Amino acid sequence: MPGDWPWPDELDALIAAPKHHTLIFENERMRMLDTRIPPGDTVPVHTHRWPAVYYTVQFSHFIRRDGDGNLLFDSRTVTGEFPPARWIENLPPHSVENVGDVEVHLVSVELKD
Repeated sequence: MPGDWPWPDELDALIAAPKHHTLIFENERMRMLDTRIPPGDTVPVHTHRWPAVYYTVQFSHFIRRDGDGNLLFDSRTVTGEFPPARWIENLPPHSVENVGDVEVHLVSVELKD
């Protein structure tokens, strides 16, 4: 893990939000996570240290807030379709709330290099 990451290891998704993140695979180069957020549920504040490809298995509308609770993103404001996969740089402390009717289900591949 890079030494310049400013947030504590306790905020890592697997530690801070284990109910929502499951480790699928990890080695020295990458980490693969399965993320599930039931409707109406909010994932506790956590981080993702590495940039990743996120594949949406099942989409549901969501709100992302920063570690202080300020709105960062509301998927309901986006026009058009969401791509099934997208690249996201590392994510500092944030929470995610599923405001849709079905489970959010993502698989992410975090690149450690």
